[in-house]
Amino acid sequence: MSLATRNASPTDTKTRGAGATVEFRSVVKDFPGHRALDGVDLTLQPGEFVALLGPSGCGKTTALRVLGGLEDATSGSILIDGSDVSGLPANKRDIGMVFQSYSLFPHLTVLSNVEFGLRMRKVERDERRTRALAALEMVGLSEHASRYAHQLSGGQQQRVALSRALVTEPRVLLLDEPLSALDARVRVQLRDEIRRIQIDLGITTLFVTHDQEEALAVADRVAVMRSGTIEQIGAPEELYTRAKTSFVAEFVGLSNRLDGVIDTPGFVAVEGVTLPLIDQSAPTGAVSAYVRPEDVVFSSEGISAEVVSSSFLGSFRRTTVRLASGALVRVQHGATAPLAIGDRVFLSFTGAPVAVKAADAS
Repeated sequence: MSLATRNASPTDTKTRGAGATVEFRSVVKDFPGHRALDGVDLTLQPGEFVALLGPSGCGKTTALRVLGGLEDATSGSILIDGSDVSGLPANKRDIGMVFQSYSLFPHLTVLSNVEFGLRMRKVERDERRTRALAALEMVGLSEHASRYAHQLSGGQQQRVALSRALVTEPRVLLLDEPLSALDARVRVQLRDEIRRIQIDLGITTLFVTHDQEEALAVADRVAVMRSGTIEQIGAPEELYTRAKTSFVAEFVGLSNRLDGVIDTPGFVAVEGVTLPLIDQSAPTGAVSAYVRPEDVVFSSEGISAEVVSSSFLGSFRRTTVRLASGALVRVQHGATAPLAIGDRVFLSFTGAPVAVKAADAS
């Protein structure tokens, strides 16, 4: 189905499924003196939106570039709908790409920029114009078709880049940090638009970002990468509430790192309170426990603490307190309960399962 005939709402599942199955099979990518990907295995289902999340240098952009044919894998395979495309050039993989830099042709109008890929595919003039206008309509820019890149805002230019990637109706869409050059408000608006369009078209999408909020907000699943491998993959809620490793607990969201001891399998003692473990197989001994700020609450009794700071963050406050042990703990609580520096308070834990790391681990 062409872009010009897609009129379904984002919740209409009849338009879904147009995307392809994408598989990374034991993909390794070596650069001189550095292994960027170390045996990556990952499968994207048709129409699925998967985000690769991780710090700089973790391999997420390399993974995207290998899938797009911009880098050759050292070993392993890339499959699209079961066919190995590892040996195909980028222009033979039926993939659309949007990057951080808009890369629009300054001498072409918006419409001509969007038409460019269709022109390279020898699509007839009338058809490519119809499809390009439909793609611009989809991102709300049809009235800007005759303008040039320098006449558009950054957000509008990125919308043009998105419509140019989608107008060829690719089976897979790759997004490499496409929002990082935009200001905060435009970034939120555009990420929501990208997700709406992706759902509407049912296109399989791989989204690379270092921004955890973006990844958690739009992806069906998030793969957290570290040192060329996938540390954990799962639904956003799963990653946040059931982090399997200390790295994921520290990287995704905020966590309080507190000294603890595992004496009983499946449980850790923290500040005199016993909490369940996410990883029930964690060995006994001294550990660092990772407790989310929303899993610490103020109470009438419990762990004594002193308020160090309190920040108003709109719908909630985040208050930092110092325990008798000297540990600093962040508490996320209602915005209508301000606290003054030096106030004495008591804390308790909600009892949510926590991730741990051996105390002597780096």
